Amino acid sequence: SKQAIPADKISDAIDRALKTVRTRIEGFGVSESVVQKVGNDRISVEIPGYDDPQRAENLVRQQAFLQFLITDKTHALDKVLARFDQILRQQGKAVAVAAPAPTPGKPVAGQAPATGTGLQNLLTGADTAKGKGQVAAANRDTTSIDSLGAKTGGPFETYITAGGMDGQYFVPFSAVPTIETALQLPAIKDAIPPGKTVLWGTDSAQIGAQWYRALYVTDAKPIITGASINDARPSQSPTDGTVVEFTLNNEGGRRFRTETAKNIGNYMAIVLDDRVMGTPPVIQSAIGTRGQITMGGKDLSAAQDLALVLRAGALPVPLKVAEAVVIGPRLGKDSINKGFHAGIVALILIVLIMTVYYRFSGMLAVCGLAIYVLYTLAALAGFDAVLTMPGLAGLVLSIGIAVDANVLVFERMREELDRGKTVRTAIDEGFRHAMPAIVDSNVSTILTASVLYQWGSGPVRGFAVTLIAGVVASMVAAIFVVRTFFLLWLNRSRGAQTLSI
Repeated sequence: SKQAIPADKISDAIDRALKTVRTRIEGFGVSESVVQKVGNDRISVEIPGYDDPQRAENLVRQQAFLQFLITDKTHALDKVLARFDQILRQQGKAVAVAAPAPTPGKPVAGQAPATGTGLQNLLTGADTAKGKGQVAAANRDTTSIDSLGAKTGGPFETYITAGGMDGQYFVPFSAVPTIETALQLPAIKDAIPPGKTVLWGTDSAQIGAQWYRALYVTDAKPIITGASINDARPSQSPTDGTVVEFTLNNEGGRRFRTETAKNIGNYMAIVLDDRVMGTPPVIQSAIGTRGQITMGGKDLSAAQDLALVLRAGALPVPLKVAEAVVIGPRLGKDSINKGFHAGIVALILIVLIMTVYYRFSGMLAVCGLAIYVLYTLAALAGFDAVLTMPGLAGLVLSIGIAVDANVLVFERMREELDRGKTVRTAIDEGFRHAMPAIVDSNVSTILTASVLYQWGSGPVRGFAVTLIAGVVASMVAAIFVVRTFFLLWLNRSRGAQTLSI
């Protein structure tokens, strides 16, 4: 998954990465975000109103390259450990080998160790949870934990200890940097047996005061990749805790079923960005289009993020964060104040115009307009929308639509009163005749805004969300709320003969 990209294809790769990042951000539930290309090799992401920058950064830069790999059952790594150490000696990269110092506590912050399983059980092959039984680890050239550090070989032979399943090994956490650095050497990579790859796992285990990290050897060719995933959703499992359940497309499902049928009884590693997720399960039968990824003790938010990036697809190129800036609310305080003052002035003008021109009926319309504003703000809060400039524009436009609906009703009521109709009849006829025009215009606006939301991005979608919420609220306010106010007034006035309009 990590290959050099020719210079002439970098721009195209960034364009594809831009689409993936935009899909992730929009699926994150953040409105009015701005994702755009800067130059030929940079992407700018702006997320207004979001207060967890680290989570957002992880969401953007995670490559999310998913693979399903069969673990090695030929013990290929056992046969080349001495060769690895010989390469280190030949290159003058000898490492002082000593028994690793105990590392109390969790090995890595936020990383859950293996629960209820000591390293000794893993080394002897206990796998009762998967029904595999005892693995024939006795035939392997394994290293005893008690003698670890007593050997005089290099770091590979000293620190790497075979686990209890095919392709599984363990390394003391204090020795992980040494082994990890050595595995990156070109000569070591070339010495890895053909068709195999060495990957670190996310699971860990403890014996005594010492923590160990899992290392896996798998086939290099995946059964399938994340490109075959059709959908992914976070979930809670009573046995595995937080998981991500995924569904494959038809082609991926057929291939997955065929390959897993060939490997019944073997272990399958689920690899995300070159890290084995949890302990590889045993393939007990052919698997179709559904499966799950165990999150290894991580919380539901981590599962939500993983499901999101899997749905959006893998990044075609790894992204590195060049700069991350958190802008506080003080920077836009002046604009906020000006916008607030402008809004107050506009509302005062609307109240004055409606009251002066339509008198008492205008006052009822102003009360309905207040209810409309509350409905709109409640809807935006439910969508977690942020009122940026495009959003404010949508809100202002929807206020105009709400006022226009009242104007249509009131003008029709005036016509009915001029014809000599009673107040009750004029009110009923005014709403009945104005309703088709109100519904037609508002539905047309909603359809247009829906197109903007579906095909637009960033500020355009924010404008569309605010406009849709405002238009729906304006219809409710004009058709039901204001009419209710009129009926309440009629009941209290006991059949008024005149209407101030």
